[in-house]
Amino acid sequence: GFVVVETNFRMYAYSTSKLHYEILRLFSKIEYQLPNLIVGATTKESLNNAFENGITAEQQNAHPRVADRIPSIPENVCDQIRLWESDLNRVEMTPAHYYDEFPSRDVFEAACDYARDRSGLL
Repeated sequence: GFVVVETNFRMYAYSTSKLHYEILRLFSKIEYQLPNLIVGATTKESLNNAFENGITAEQQNAHPRVADRIPSIPENVCDQIRLWESDLNRVEMTPAHYYDEFPSRDVFEAACDYARDRSGLL
């Protein structure tokens, strides 16, 4: 079988393999399946699921016969996948506690120094 990716993020996989179906389901939303055709769409949500499972934007691979064609995957699709991946990595969450209303500036500075000494000041 083989996969065709359109510039509108739709994907057509000509395959009867259950394995191919499950692999495509990792990074696309399967819309329907016919006996020899799987139709899906690449969405931000489906790719976020793939990114959470360890798949990266740089792992876009094409069959060796198609890989020598430039581009094998539409350029706008590749760019958008990279952008969606970078959206996930641009903000880092760190658990923290917020303290306010210190009785004096000295108490505040002492608390900051204590936290800084233990690498806990954000």
